[in-house]
Amino acid sequence: MEEKKPTLQEKLAKRKYHSPSRIVTGLYDLIGSTVLLPKYNPHIEKEVKIRKEDLPCLIVWNHLSRVDHLFTMKAAFPRRYNMVAGYSEFFRSHLRMVFWLNQILPKKVYNQDIPGVKAISSILRQKGMVAFSPEGMSSIYGTNQPVVPGSGRFIQFLKVPVYFLEMRGQYLTSTKHYLEERRGRTEARLRLLFTPEQLKSMTPDEIDRKLNEVFRHDEYEWTRKNHIRWKMHGRSCEHLDELCYRCPRCGAELDMTAAGDTIRCNACGNGAKVNDYYEFEPFDDKCVLPVSPSKWIEEERIQIIDEIRNDPEYSFTEEVEVGYLPPYEYVKHMATSVPCGRGKITIDHAGVCFRGEKLGEPWEFRLGYEYTYSLIIMTSTAKFALYVDGEFYEFTPSRRSVMKMLLLVEEMHRLHYNIWKNFEWNDWMYEGKALGIDAGKTE
Repeated sequence: MEEKKPTLQEKLAKRKYHSPSRIVTGLYDLIGSTVLLPKYNPHIEKEVKIRKEDLPCLIVWNHLSRVDHLFTMKAAFPRRYNMVAGYSEFFRSHLRMVFWLNQILPKKVYNQDIPGVKAISSILRQKGMVAFSPEGMSSIYGTNQPVVPGSGRFIQFLKVPVYFLEMRGQYLTSTKHYLEERRGRTEARLRLLFTPEQLKSMTPDEIDRKLNEVFRHDEYEWTRKNHIRWKMHGRSCEHLDELCYRCPRCGAELDMTAAGDTIRCNACGNGAKVNDYYEFEPFDDKCVLPVSPSKWIEEERIQIIDEIRNDPEYSFTEEVEVGYLPPYEYVKHMATSVPCGRGKITIDHAGVCFRGEKLGEPWEFRLGYEYTYSLIIMTSTAKFALYVDGEFYEFTPSRRSVMKMLLLVEEMHRLHYNIWKNFEWNDWMYEGKALGIDAGKTE
């Protein structure tokens, strides 16, 4: 009997890793420094230099955008390092050679991933350097996400120095709602965050809290404070309705239109222009706008926190197209998945449920909130991903509803389990409200 050909996924799970060659690292630095980085107006500061005798070590960073790798490269150089990237990225044809040359390490976001953990550990055992973001993925709307549960425990287990690369401006250069790059100002500052001795004396929760504290950042507050002008070519609002889906004045949902440099509610006319400083300029004095898109989303989150607690039968359903990672072919044309089906996703108090078809066959699943913290948004807020039975699937809703669905999943998780907690400085959102699997129990 002919032996079954291994899939791309099986090959990746068995791959062995080493530090990239000095030639590859040198070329990466040369191209990055002369061609790629200058267009982002970078300002990079090193409070410390990572020496050969400091290896093995980790670099963690607040993950703002898909261009962050250029800044980690400059912070680490001339040291060679292995960056961690999202698992699904390894199946995109245009990244295949780049990832292999640079010995990029795979990690599944919000999913148990033994091969990913082993890959990171293997580089450190070789006295190498690994760069990864404990948030799991880049910023969705200009602020940081809480670190993935277990990050502190994992970092403590590795017992190596941890350096922190503080990013500023990278999200506004390259947002997730509109992929056109914009020039303004970017910053990066490298410093030592933890020594092995400090890690040994801390609890995993203390490490998680420290990471969340140093990662704390709002791109819109930062650029407003520094009055940075961005070259947006009259397209400052394109696709902003993927994030800002609820009108702050009339409450209409999924009825905003954002195009060019304006965003408007189709139901009541409320809206604004976004200027070159990422500031809202209301159409008139009757318009109601938050100070920034990040604060707009904060208001949307509060609305959902209240809504799902007031309605035990709450349910939201959306039609979606489904994409997957083929077992024997790389994803081409810079796509992130290959279409394989369609159906409906429902988010309710029991979990995330899909009913439809995949590859011509009926398919359905339900994911509970114990291990489903959020949606995975890799490159664009037009779509999201989930791991189902360990396999990556991508979903594209028929409407611009990804932000609403993401907030629903996050807050359903916090209502029913709260393993992946919101930031302590956002506790005010939940005052007097049920929160977590033990909420309501009396001692």
